[in-house]
Amino acid sequence: MRADTQHPYADPPQGALPRTDMQLDLARTALVITDPQIDFLSPKGVAWKVVGESVQQHQTVPNIGRLLEAAKRAPCTVAISPHYYYSYDRTWKFGGPLEVLMHQIRMFERKGPLTLEGFENSGADFMPEYRAHILDGKTIVCSPHKVYGPQANDLVLQLRKEGVDQVVLCGMSANLCVEAHLRELLEQGFEVAVVRDATAAAKVPEGDGYLAALLNFRYIANALWTTEEAVARLSGKKGSSARAQHTEEAQVSK
Repeated sequence: MRADTQHPYADPPQGALPRTDMQLDLARTALVITDPQIDFLSPKGVAWKVVGESVQQHQTVPNIGRLLEAAKRAPCTVAISPHYYYSYDRTWKFGGPLEVLMHQIRMFERKGPLTLEGFENSGADFMPEYRAHILDGKTIVCSPHKVYGPQANDLVLQLRKEGVDQVVLCGMSANLCVEAHLRELLEQGFEVAVVRDATAAAKVPEGDGYLAALLNFRYIANALWTTEEAVARLSGKKGSSARAQHTEEAQVSK
């Protein structure tokens, strides 16, 4: 069943799949943000030419900020799963198209794992809007993931050690790191809600990454919320799925 062509990201009016949802227990909940970094989310970033339209369309930057603020008020665990590349990562002998591109444009580049020289305000740094929350001494900043998923970093360990088994997931980019984190967290036994307008993706001739991801979010996420609904849930209120879909349609039509 196809969504209204006027709103390409809207849910179909009559879906065939069972509707699932999550009821958050904030003591067991973490907000997980993938790659909230300048290279993805800022016009100064090296990926802006391909992701900028989507980031602006979904208001991804302010929406991630709203989620951070809500999670800190809740309070619940907040974890960042960043993407960094060091000089020795550039010597990899093979990779997929997006891996090769990231290396070519020197995305998320850092001088090394044991130094912060040149990190501040670089493409690998966190967005300025988020730094106060991320650098508050309470937020978990995981070791970097290296391709798309968290299998190579310590995100799952950190969440388990905090007693977390429910995740509210957002960040960049939708069909790559967000979807890869979703799939691995589900396989690890976590309950995961994706925040659909707190992510974005590349639009290239090969396709719209956000649309590709949204299809799979509908298929496999335990819940699919807008920022409005996720903030309500993090505030201890149950959001309205109908309102969430209406909000997404309104954003897309602008």
